[in-house]
Amino acid sequence: MKLTSKLILAFLVVSLFSTGIIVLITRVATNREFDRFISDQYKAELVEQLANHYQKNRTWEGLENNFKPFDNDHYKPGNDRPLFFSIADANGKIVVAGSGYWFEDIVSAREIDAGTPIQVEGETVGILLIDSAPEKNPIEDEFIHRLNDSIFFSAAGTVILALILGTILSRTITRPIRELTKVTHEMADGKLGQQVPVRSRDEIGELASSFNKMNNELARSLNLRKQMTADIAHELRTPLSLIIGHAEGVHDGVLQPSHENFEIIREEADRLEKLVNDLRTLSLADAGELSVEFQPVDINELLSDIKTHYMTLFNQKRITLDLVPAPATLRVKANLDPIRFSQVLTNILDNALRYTPEEGQVVMAVSKVENQVEISIQDNGEGVTPEEAAHLFDRFYRADPSRTRDRDAGGSGLGLAIAKSIIEMHQGRIWVESEKGKGMKTIIRLPLARD
Repeated sequence: MKLTSKLILAFLVVSLFSTGIIVLITRVATNREFDRFISDQYKAELVEQLANHYQKNRTWEGLENNFKPFDNDHYKPGNDRPLFFSIADANGKIVVAGSGYWFEDIVSAREIDAGTPIQVEGETVGILLIDSAPEKNPIEDEFIHRLNDSIFFSAAGTVILALILGTILSRTITRPIRELTKVTHEMADGKLGQQVPVRSRDEIGELASSFNKMNNELARSLNLRKQMTADIAHELRTPLSLIIGHAEGVHDGVLQPSHENFEIIREEADRLEKLVNDLRTLSLADAGELSVEFQPVDINELLSDIKTHYMTLFNQKRITLDLVPAPATLRVKANLDPIRFSQVLTNILDNALRYTPEEGQVVMAVSKVENQVEISIQDNGEGVTPEEAAHLFDRFYRADPSRTRDRDAGGSGLGLAIAKSIIEMHQGRIWVESEKGKGMKTIIRLPLARD
């Protein structure tokens, strides 16, 4: 059974159940209240008739003959059935015996309190005791019958209206689910990137929005995977072509077996080995199998050691490398793997060294932001646009797709992707802030180590 049918059935069952209870309670209450109304009205008329009889005769004698018409059987001559009511005096003694009582019986105080006083000229001359109310006349029965029919038809109309509204509401509720199911089937057939209309802001609307986001991410991941496969093939083909070309040239005598030619082969082999190692590092990080050994590390000391290591390379390109440490009183320590984290900083500084012009400047700074330590690396190179900065951590991403990598630079296009994976393993964040012509700033935030 489909969800729409289940919802319609649920609306119908609920409406039938609730309407049935309402009809039952209404009919019982209506009959009871109408009987009470008729009984009270009849008592008032009966008390008035009894008071007139007593005022006229000053006795209760002869009452049976005058009030037989009020009997349940609608008195006929020769009907000797007792009266359906009795009368007691103020002391509780029966002075007019009817159904349920005998003459001169003594009734209880509770029965006296439940009775209706009969007053003549301000004096209580008797207490009316009714064993049961008289039967309804045909007009009263017809009124109750019509009232019950009206309640029944109202209930039937309510059920039909509930069925119509339930059908409309169930189809409205299940419409986004049906659309979601349709797009899911298209995804199963490989058609990614489909969007589900978001028609509300409730839980179903949130589900549609989350689904659209997931679908876009899946499509983007698939495109990145395809692009990555093409990029890997390209990156592998370049060094392999150089290695094979030089090896065949030496073998065929076209090239001399000189030190320069063998050095080219060795450099391309090293580049190929570095690319393979980077790919293996990424695959291990994606699988969650990259080994890390966390320990409290003083960030100031770690960056000072890295600066010392890079000073010679920066001086050769006449680029200034500065470090702005955090104040010693802040004790900025983070739980991290110093070797893996050094790999992150190395990839970032390699890019800064590659794209910062001579006489340029690179500044590393450490600060404390709330309960996190922030490390920023700012250069004054050419920079990229904010749109390009958002994709710098994609694998093999090129800000300028038409530009091939500098063979001498040795970049594999995976350094920032590896850096992002390692930072995420440290429960941190890394991003780039840049504008074209205003340099680039790489920011890393890591949780502070607890003392």
